[in-house]
Amino acid sequence: MSAGRRLAVLATLAVLVVVPGATTSETPADPLPRAPYPAVSQRIPYGPEPDTFGDLYLPEGTVGRLPVVVMIHGGGWAQNRTLTHFAPISHSLAEAGVAVWSIEYRRVHGAGGWPVTLADVAAAVAALATVVQARAGHRLDLRRVHLAGHSAGGHLAAWVAGRHTLPAEAPGVRPGFRPRSAILMAGVLDLELAATHGRDAFVRDLLGGLPDQVPERYRTASPIRQLPVGVRLLAVHGDADRVVPLDQSRRYVDTAIARGDNARLLVLPGVGHAEFVDVASAAWARTRQTILEQVDADR
Repeated sequence: MSAGRRLAVLATLAVLVVVPGATTSETPADPLPRAPYPAVSQRIPYGPEPDTFGDLYLPEGTVGRLPVVVMIHGGGWAQNRTLTHFAPISHSLAEAGVAVWSIEYRRVHGAGGWPVTLADVAAAVAALATVVQARAGHRLDLRRVHLAGHSAGGHLAAWVAGRHTLPAEAPGVRPGFRPRSAILMAGVLDLELAATHGRDAFVRDLLGGLPDQVPERYRTASPIRQLPVGVRLLAVHGDADRVVPLDQSRRYVDTAIARGDNARLLVLPGVGHAEFVDVASAAWARTRQTILEQVDADR
């Protein structure tokens, strides 16, 4: 998308910013000009299994250490959804001058499910410090790692952001480094609510039952149970979402704020669920801007 087209799209999109004590306001366009960088990608395994790999996108023509955005795809944690539909938006971010690590993981109806899916995502993030850093020529700045995920990937991004709060027997605990922020696009953030009031069969498939059947799994896997996490949290959600209710993000952010976390909610009027992964959409343009703002906050 050209710069002129991007600004035109952003101008049509009013964004509600919900923070403690704030009133509704329109968010201005991105004030930070960025030279477009061509992006190159490479596939890197982080484990021995077929679905334990990721795609690393690096901006060409940059110098110095690069901040990293870990992109986690959604699709109901299901085997028939892959990271391929995240390729356009991953390129879009890398073209702004950041490294993007888009990860695959073992999924439900394949080799994944509880607890494999969670452990894979934790391992993929940890691999930034080892095999991914080596393949990137040691240019990744692991002090500036940010998480971003959509739908089920939003759940996984939020879970990774809070996994240091889990007991020792949980998958993926004791991370080598913590992310600076997590941007959660239409995320499933309260798994108990989704499985009971939302009658979300995808959650039941991921965890192998309902909350009264496997309560410990819900306590470990539900991001709202991890709060506070001490990481900047930003939930982005459309008010026309008919797949994951807006209340998922609202309840998560309200709880995070009440427990002392730095959390915000951006509500995109008229936006549904799938628009976030459409690189030509206004929803992605606004989310991309938001991710880059989080990256720039640590410069």
